[in-house]
Amino acid sequence: MSLQDPLADLFSRIRNAQMRNKKVVTSPASKLRAGILEVLAKEGYIRGYAMTQHASGKNELDIELKYDSNGPVISNITRISKPGRRVYSGVKSIPFVHNGLGISIVSTSRGVMSDTEARDQKLGGEIICKVF
Repeated sequence: MSLQDPLADLFSRIRNAQMRNKKVVTSPASKLRAGILEVLAKEGYIRGYAMTQHASGKNELDIELKYDSNGPVISNITRISKPGRRVYSGVKSIPFVHNGLGISIVSTSRGVMSDTEARDQKLGGEIICKVF
């Protein structure tokens, strides 16, 4: 099955699993998806993730979702840069999400990182998504 936008698929899987209060959700593996999940884990939005390899040779990512007393920790995850319209930003114009309470995930020349890391390293790049 060919996906037009694999990252939007990842975000939809996370949103749908959280609506059903699932503890773990799986997604096909890629380096970009793993990078995004690494940022989400480092920022505390998910518990963690693990790569599993099946006998057919396909890799999958098992994502452990995180909940608190009010419900899911991720209340909103939205794709910004899409295949039809890429959104790039310089270091000075990387957007703040909810006045710094949320994060933007940025794909830079040094890898995928959060907006605060990109500002600290003085790097701009493609704004992949925003998480709150």
